Amino acid sequence: MKKRFFLWVLLVAFTALVLGSVETLWTQQTLAEKTVRLHVIANSDSKADQAQKLRIRDAVLEEVSALTASCTDAQEARAVLSAHLSEVEAAASAAMATEEQPYPVAVSLGIEEFPTRYYDTFTLPAGSYPALRVSIGAAGGHNWWCVVFPSLCTAATSDALKTCAEVGGLEDSETELISGGEEEYTLRFKSFEWLQQLIDWLS
Repeated sequence: MKKRFFLWVLLVAFTALVLGSVETLWTQQTLAEKTVRLHVIANSDSKADQAQKLRIRDAVLEEVSALTASCTDAQEARAVLSAHLSEVEAAASAAMATEEQPYPVAVSLGIEEFPTRYYDTFTLPAGSYPALRVSIGAAGGHNWWCVVFPSLCTAATSDALKTCAEVGGLEDSETELISGGEEEYTLRFKSFEWLQQLIDWLS
């Protein structure tokens, strides 16, 4: 009797784990379709290069914000950025030209893998996302990640986040989910990892 009860509890837990993991994967893919992320890679991890990375980031954000100001969804934003990569690169290079130690800058748009990232006002799950990549010099330093469409990286408050999310076409449920906090995502993705480990063990 105890063994049967234990197996029943185990089955219920496993079912909940699978359903939760599937929901997490679906949510990530939905968010990826509605966002464009920014990935800035410093030349190195030196203090000067890391500070430089942030200045180049600011120049890129200013240019991208102007280019995508009238965009109504991520697909349109990606198309606009793809057609104006040279302008984004020129803005980054112009900012670099004022630096004491200038490096070449390369800008591209593609699909990249991101870890789960916790920002001040929101969290994005790990997965593949469309991203504007800015590589500085040898691109051997720490990265800076955020979201340029909708412009979530500039949302300093929960109200600003909601406004930006609405502009980008995120549903209320999606906005509530990404603003749920680190604890919620820690639990969600820990269960996802457990499921992956179980599948690996069974295979």
